[in-house]
Amino acid sequence: MESLPVETRFTEFPLRQYGGFWLLEVMLNGVAAAETSFQPRPSDILLSSFPKCGTTWLKALAFATLNRSTYPPSDEHHPLLEHNPHDLVGFLEIYPKLELYESLPSPRLLSTHLPYSMLPHRIREQETGCRLVYIYRDPKDAMVSMWHQNKKEKKNRLTFEEMFDMFCEGRCVVGPQWCHAGEYWDESQARPEKVLFLMYEDLLRDTVGNLRTLAEFMGCGFSRQEEDDGIVQQIVELCSLNNLKNLNVNKSGTTLLGISKDGFFRKGGTGDWSNHMSPEMAARLDKIVKERLEGSGHPIISRINAKATTSIGSSNHGASEAKYIKE
Repeated sequence: MESLPVETRFTEFPLRQYGGFWLLEVMLNGVAAAETSFQPRPSDILLSSFPKCGTTWLKALAFATLNRSTYPPSDEHHPLLEHNPHDLVGFLEIYPKLELYESLPSPRLLSTHLPYSMLPHRIREQETGCRLVYIYRDPKDAMVSMWHQNKKEKKNRLTFEEMFDMFCEGRCVVGPQWCHAGEYWDESQARPEKVLFLMYEDLLRDTVGNLRTLAEFMGCGFSRQEEDDGIVQQIVELCSLNNLKNLNVNKSGTTLLGISKDGFFRKGGTGDWSNHMSPEMAARLDKIVKERLEGSGHPIISRINAKATTSIGSSNHGASEAKYIKE
């Protein structure tokens, strides 16, 4: 590890560059441990994401959906009412005792922030691997959310502009974000039966529809009776940001990994980047993402192109600049 390039500015914990990505040192240890020890099952479901892209929400939705027979969403003692989603769905690469996963009944629900190329080879094998669900978010909103979490935990060593520059250079946890997303997108196109690619913005727009898709992919689609009984809507309400953030269990304390629980819940919307970035900053990041993902069919490209078309000829630069908050 000592021979790998190091970055110490982004967080209080050093990042090491490995395989084209910047990882926390503890994650590198987890990569090695998972590669050696983790034994996937065909029924496993692995939730994958870049940080601050809807990980907590996806964990809640997947957990409630997969376990609805054991824990009906209307249960007043539902685990999500008493535990943070991150304590119910552990990280493959950070969990200190991988052997504990062996005791979990099938289907197991796990999570990861690792790039696809760094997952244990047994997971990536077509015959023995598990199913993966990846959630993607506009990198501008992901970066702003990352900034706010660091700020809330008093871990910011950088100004917003400095952190933005580092994000654009890919020097952030499991960055570059566009390379991280590109790997999972390519795999979802090659093996759609094994990798489901969700867009955070689409999940917000049509939570019920995307939850149905998620349930079908996980092998536990909703029955007609469940639809008629309102189970889908009950899960959506149970896992909503407003509900989760207002639960006492999520207002204070830390997760099993020592992370402040309230740091996982902020606005949960889209487009907040426009309140933090100048138009020039946004255009710079869009350009970087487009250069990496152009030609892949990734849905973010059409959105970037649509935004560029809309802005052509616009003279309302003053309004855009007025929204830029310098922190």
